Amino acid sequence: MQYRTLGKTGYDVSSISFGAWAIGGTWGEVSEQDAMSALHRALDLGINFFDTADVYGDGRSERLIARLRRERPEAFYVATKAGRRLDPHTAGGYNAVNLRGFIDRSLQNLETETLDLLQLHCPPPEVYERDEVFGVLDGFVQDGLLQAYGVSVETVEEALTAIKHPNVSTVQIIFNAFRFKPAEQFFAAALEANIGILARVPLASGLLTGKMTPQSSFAPDDHRNFNRHGEAFDRGETFSGVDFETGLKAVEELRLLVTEGITLAEFALRWILMFPEVSCAIPGAKNAAQAEANARAADLPPLSEATMRGVAAVYDRLIRPQVQDLW
Repeated sequence: MQYRTLGKTGYDVSSISFGAWAIGGTWGEVSEQDAMSALHRALDLGINFFDTADVYGDGRSERLIARLRRERPEAFYVATKAGRRLDPHTAGGYNAVNLRGFIDRSLQNLETETLDLLQLHCPPPEVYERDEVFGVLDGFVQDGLLQAYGVSVETVEEALTAIKHPNVSTVQIIFNAFRFKPAEQFFAAALEANIGILARVPLASGLLTGKMTPQSSFAPDDHRNFNRHGEAFDRGETFSGVDFETGLKAVEELRLLVTEGITLAEFALRWILMFPEVSCAIPGAKNAAQAEANARAADLPPLSEATMRGVAAVYDRLIRPQVQDLW
């Protein structure tokens, strides 16, 4: 496993970390036994950063990570998120009273007295303009409730606005071989501001595993079944906003670039790590085998310049017209 510094937090985090959305909910059924096996195996392999949220399984994901802390002596970092419990989800809801309530609930779920990292969870765009929201977070840091805070965003524009606030430490943003825009329009500014970058949806909701076909089906409670057009939340969260059939075509072309002996998923994760501005990629894992497969990508050799150009060519021809201007 390789490690990189997570921006202003100073945390040295595993370049392949663990996204805990799938073990919480909206990815189909995951048993507690499988979820815990995935978490334990991740720790075995040197993964030391786990990303969750208070709404993943209504707190289930946080509680599973708390159990991991009870069962293992190793120190590791946990990032959670707050804001999506608001109903309605409005900018005005991001106030001191509501945020403190969300934080207290996460502290209870995670069985801890302070959060390593709290991220605003894809709030309405106007929240990023509100100095008072970030002032509230500064107060929570001073009070010891948080060690650091950041944001999880939908768009590059939101990311650029967020990092104008001096104490934002991290930005979590969708970045993968189907989503180039962050590298083109955000990474340089993030590097200058010493912002940690968490690359989320790194496998485009599984499309970049290469395991899907036109006949693939998903459980009723899996967002890949019910959110393809943004019916439940932002469309970009599902398959990175790429039309499923177009994504399958692009995957077949990417296969031609993959070195023998590695999987397309490992290739896709290693592609993300070719960008030194990225602190870590946070693929999900529903079981121990998936955690192992994710971790292997950290130790693969660098991709060649020709391979990187090949990935870019596939994006430019098939994917860019669909997503570049939207997120």
